[in-house]
Amino acid sequence: MTEAWTVGRVVRWAADDFRTRGIESPRLEAELLLAQALQTDRMRIIIDAMRELEPAELSRYRDLIQRRRKGEPVAYIRGQKEFFGRMFHIDKRVLIPRPDTEILVESALRRTSSFAMPGRYLDLCTGSGCVAICIARERPACKMVAVDLSAEALVVARDNSIRLGTAHQIAWLAGDLFEPLQALAGVSGRSSDHGTPTFDLIVANPPYIAEAEIAGLAVDIRAFEPRLALTGGAEGLEVTRRIVAEA
Repeated sequence: MTEAWTVGRVVRWAADDFRTRGIESPRLEAELLLAQALQTDRMRIIIDAMRELEPAELSRYRDLIQRRRKGEPVAYIRGQKEFFGRMFHIDKRVLIPRPDTEILVESALRRTSSFAMPGRYLDLCTGSGCVAICIARERPACKMVAVDLSAEALVVARDNSIRLGTAHQIAWLAGDLFEPLQALAGVSGRSSDHGTPTFDLIVANPPYIAEAEIAGLAVDIRAFEPRLALTGGAEGLEVTRRIVAEA
């Protein structure tokens, strides 16, 4: 090949390749992966469209393209995902934050906008901690408890909490929904007649996909995201019903 592999040319090539494979946002993903390979941001990719790439840079980019061709989500390849205007570190231990889930944060903030005193909030199925952390950042006087069944997910969530400045606001508990709250009885202020802590607000983004539908999901979901965070039982509502009944 006599034509140089510039930033712009290689992005076009990768975008065309992704498009033939049915990837929804081929150009965006091509730019994000090249930015990852060059350790820069997407804006620099656009600005430096005419820059010729070094062999080592091309090699790193090829490796990332191969991973995406196998179905690995861009968010896992990059190790991060933006949510509610903040960048969260993620990996295969947690579900990738979705823009739709920002509606949950917005709803929680609306429902607590009239609180005269700092609130006490509970976040169930916290995963990467994105919901709890964003609420805590917007309500800096509140205290939160965040629960997840996966201890590995909580490692990711705690790291995000430290980086985003909410470590002093959120207690992270491993366990099955409300069960680990028993450990807080008599320790954290207000409690019910049974000694369980009470909260002004409970939020949750539980798994909600029916077990029979998992096999039909896109490969980047079913083969890479944690199954524990996806399946909600036979009908998809098993966890949701438990939350409503026990709240």
